[in-house]
Amino acid sequence: MLAVLEEPAIRARVPAFSVANYHRLFELGMLSPKLELIRGALVEQIPKSPLHSSIVVLLSRHLSQHLPMGWHVRSEQPLTFTDSEPEPDLAVVRGAESAYFRAHPSTAALVIEVVVSSEALDRLKLQIYAEAGVPECWLILAEERVTERHTEPKGSAYHQIERVAFPGALESTIFPSVALPPAGLFPV
Repeated sequence: MLAVLEEPAIRARVPAFSVANYHRLFELGMLSPKLELIRGALVEQIPKSPLHSSIVVLLSRHLSQHLPMGWHVRSEQPLTFTDSEPEPDLAVVRGAESAYFRAHPSTAALVIEVVVSSEALDRLKLQIYAEAGVPECWLILAEERVTERHTEPKGSAYHQIERVAFPGALESTIFPSVALPPAGLFPV
């Protein structure tokens, strides 16, 4: 963090970016593609570990095999909300990929974040997903081998949270054919 932002009086004077300004600066080539807009702030993405990347790929394949027609998985792609444009590890959205040529989705039925070294940010993103009305969010705590299912969004929180340690699994409340984590997700 910039040392100047540790001073509350200065931090209070730093303006938030709007989603429109964020898009415009990106189009002009003034922003790195390694940034996310979170609550009006530009947040640098954390480099992905081999564990994180492998789990995202395995989950994407698993979801794609079990989703009903008319749904698809977006991996590490933006969702556009009021003051944020997070890039969840996985998001299940309605429609064909070609439906999003002009704009990113503004919602998802299910979002998954794989947590290796980003737990504080991923938990902040849970608040954003709840506010946006995403009905189901999962955190995969990779190193702990724990899965959390967050449902019943109200305001900036999910009011139903279930946690299971591997090899236990939970079934999606949105897509009953999807249970997480699948066998073989975590290293032995």
